[in-house]
Amino acid sequence: MGEIEGSYRPLQTPGTRLGVNSNVAVSTLEPGQSLYTAMPSSARNSKPRNMLQIRVEALDETQEVYEMESKSDGQELMTKVFQRFNLIENDYFGLEFQNLQMNWMWLEPIKPIVKQVRRPKNTLLRLSVKFFPPDPGQLQEEYTRYLFALQMKRDLLEGKLTCSENTASLLASHLLQSEIGDFDETADREHLKRNKLLPNQERLQEKIMEFHRRHMGQTPAESDFQVLEISRKLEMYGIRFHSAADREGTKINLAVSHMGLQVFQGHTKINTFNWSKIRKLSFKRKRFLIKLHPEVHGPHQDTLEFLMASRDQCKVFWKNCVEYHTFFRLMDQPEPKSKPILFSRGSSFRYSGRTQKQLVDYVRDSGARRTPYQRRHSRARISTRILGADLPKQSLSYEGLKVPGSPSSATISFHSLHASSTPPCPEPALPPTPLQEDPGKGTPQPLHSFQGISMDNPQLSPFALKSHLTLSPSFQMSTLSLPGQVPSPLQSPVLSEVGTARLDEEEEGRKKRYPADKAYFIAKEILTTERTYLKDLEVITVWFRSAVIKENAMPEGLMTLLFSNIDPIYEFHRGFLKEIDQRLALWEGRSNAHVKGNYQRIGDVMLRNMCSLKEFTSYLQKHDEVLTELEKATKRLKKLETVYKDFELQKVCYLPLNTFLLKPIQRLMHYKLILERLCKHYTPDHQDYSDCKDALKEVAEMAAQLQSSLIRLENFQKLTELQRDLIGIESLTASGREFIREGCLFKLTKKGLQQRMFFLFSDMLLYTSKGVTASNQFKVHGQLPLHGMIIEENENELSVPHCFTIYSAQRTIVVAASSKVEMGKWIEDLNLAIEMAKMSQEVSNLFLDNSVCDQSNIFCSPVVSPELPPRYLLGQGQRPNTITHVCWYRNQNLSLSDYQRMNQNQLSGYLLRKFKNSNGWQKLWVVFTNFCLFFYKTHQDDFPLASLPLLGYTVSTPAEADSIHKDYVFKLQFKSHVYYFRAESEYTFERWMEVIKSAASATGRMSLLIPKKTKEMNGN
Repeated sequence: MGEIEGSYRPLQTPGTRLGVNSNVAVSTLEPGQSLYTAMPSSARNSKPRNMLQIRVEALDETQEVYEMESKSDGQELMTKVFQRFNLIENDYFGLEFQNLQMNWMWLEPIKPIVKQVRRPKNTLLRLSVKFFPPDPGQLQEEYTRYLFALQMKRDLLEGKLTCSENTASLLASHLLQSEIGDFDETADREHLKRNKLLPNQERLQEKIMEFHRRHMGQTPAESDFQVLEISRKLEMYGIRFHSAADREGTKINLAVSHMGLQVFQGHTKINTFNWSKIRKLSFKRKRFLIKLHPEVHGPHQDTLEFLMASRDQCKVFWKNCVEYHTFFRLMDQPEPKSKPILFSRGSSFRYSGRTQKQLVDYVRDSGARRTPYQRRHSRARISTRILGADLPKQSLSYEGLKVPGSPSSATISFHSLHASSTPPCPEPALPPTPLQEDPGKGTPQPLHSFQGISMDNPQLSPFALKSHLTLSPSFQMSTLSLPGQVPSPLQSPVLSEVGTARLDEEEEGRKKRYPADKAYFIAKEILTTERTYLKDLEVITVWFRSAVIKENAMPEGLMTLLFSNIDPIYEFHRGFLKEIDQRLALWEGRSNAHVKGNYQRIGDVMLRNMCSLKEFTSYLQKHDEVLTELEKATKRLKKLETVYKDFELQKVCYLPLNTFLLKPIQRLMHYKLILERLCKHYTPDHQDYSDCKDALKEVAEMAAQLQSSLIRLENFQKLTELQRDLIGIESLTASGREFIREGCLFKLTKKGLQQRMFFLFSDMLLYTSKGVTASNQFKVHGQLPLHGMIIEENENELSVPHCFTIYSAQRTIVVAASSKVEMGKWIEDLNLAIEMAKMSQEVSNLFLDNSVCDQSNIFCSPVVSPELPPRYLLGQGQRPNTITHVCWYRNQNLSLSDYQRMNQNQLSGYLLRKFKNSNGWQKLWVVFTNFCLFFYKTHQDDFPLASLPLLGYTVSTPAEADSIHKDYVFKLQFKSHVYYFRAESEYTFERWMEVIKSAASATGRMSLLIPKKTKEMNGN
């Protein structure tokens, strides 16, 4: 009979072929003795032959051996690896290996390992990032971001993350900062000699070190974040090529990403097919097919075909596409497809992990169970004395330290350390491992036992013996931080409720590390606001310059006038910012200098730079001419006007463009106010008092010289902004016209009280309405001259609350304010403006007399502000909403004095934010300007992600019912919208309360024309 296909016959031995009986052996076992008991103990304890020894390489290049049963599937190995590394957000990662054709393959979770890896003992698997999110802010765990940074390091070295030499050097410098800390030329050269970060590192070494010099004080966590921020903007971020050819035979590369499928020719992307455009993905033998929706390419060309080298490669790429689509696009993982009993058609492959949405929800909901991880320098320059004095959480494991009951991972041991020959330690692969509890005892026991370590060991202090060591071959330096930042700057600042809830321990560490002196936080305000100021200057010097050069839209003379004035100022402040940053680093003790004392002051830095800034007074005095010429050229040249308007729609231009031209003069007023606070804080005998006093004198002289110029510029800027906001009036910027007040009043019409927007100037009163128009502007309904105007309060006669009548030569109107306070402000400003209008044109200058405008001011009507909810995004493709629009939507009024107060109270820094119904706090860089809070991920971002207009908000400390049990928390509320913010110190808390209260509450805003003596009598 024939053999059944697929069955196997037992092979005959030589004995059976010769006719020998099969059972010829003689037993030597005693009666009742089994083969197992008769075996020697060494043989009994030997490992079973069906166990696999699998080597896995971590992202820090350390290797471990895992024992797996031969029938184990990929998921079992991945689970062990993820548990070993204590990975919370493990769905972003996978294990990859090279097949016989030397192509990298992902280990599939549901298939047995032996069916995927041909020679498990000889194959090295490595942990790698499998899914690359578009924004590293979506990664909620700091340890996950650290591993992603290691993946970027690997991709750089392997040539997968291709970029320019400048970008590569910048990435390498951030990696260098995270590994060894602040710049030190000798240490840098030694480290780069021993460690390779780039393929062509020798040629770029000087450039890497130059970039590294700029990262002074940057923490390892910040360096990781910068690596991810730079990498995600590169075209090759997360791209893995799969070779193919199109129908014409042209060689191309296919890749899959979070957004869809991408087609490359060489390293140049030539096409992208978003997931929304793709109807179906399939493969047939070596052909990979993309079926598009008919509206994309029309009904006659809806299927694209690419030819790959083999069916296996085609299937591998198809599987990658399925997994990427499921992970990033679906809310829940799909149900597994049941296999048919008889016949099958197509693949039953499905993604078996959690989707990104599920992963985010899981990490957020299980935040309390997460293990704290503090990112530290990975290759620190240490000595034996330091090692004995301060053993960190991630520490070295020494010879004699074991992991009992852990057969799945190989024990790593090290010989004793010698201070004279300690090599740089490798990057840590593990976060602190949580303690395991003994079921028989109530107290948790450390995971590792410490055998062979005595108190006499000079390398370990008593403190080290009390700490819980983890099995990690690394030693790390203490965490550093930038000013204004808690130890972990990478708490996801994405503006959603996906934030982090793990900031308590870091907050405590920050309080212990930062100086408690109020002078330190005043000096820190100089640093944080200087960072924002420099970014504002870059809007002109970098972004606007690029826009006009690209379109060749600006005349050469105007280009020279504009940039020859602002470029020197920008370069000066770049150096000034670096000097302040270095001084604050020394003050905090986070520099390599490790010195304090004389560095705990800021007056000498301010005095030196304020004296240098005097040289730029001539440039500042030309800003009046620059602003005027730019406005004239915009009206005259259509091309420049188009570029100007298009630029204002970009996210980076978050304020009206001409507002940025006022920043250099306004900055002098900021220096003056901050130095006044410092002098008020110091006693006359303080070492820093004399320098601060002299610096204040210098900046006060400059401010006095430029005060009149600033007043003219701010008024001109406000009028030009209103000119763009209003329809139906020409030449609003007429000579001698001054802005006084704007706001909402209700005008009595045949239909009843109707909301109108009123604008009071030195010579007229305008009232307008806002309709739904494409131009997003206000239409002028009436223009009433002030000459001969009479104001009469007749609230009792008309039985309309808070109403008054305006009699003019042309018409009479009845209007009502929203409150008695607002009515009083309008009547007072109107009456005083009418009195001044009766006088000669020269007297109208009283509006801007220093006795009235004794404080620096700003006239800006910037920011975008679609109405509620009050968080709003920037750049919507039409003219952005301005503060005037916010006044309309929120029924608010603003006067010249309100702009003055807003100008002097500009502020920026890091805050922790919490929504009303969320659990965690999010760390954000917040900028207050123009009656608005702008939110950034970090201070290095070029544009804000969102903003919050403050008009109409109330600010207070949380009540008992809010259940906020933290220090330095203030509450913002507008109707049902509630936000909580946490500051880092009492001084910072008071400053934020002060600036927000002055901008948000109506009671904090006073009438412009109240005489100064009257204000003092009223206590305002």
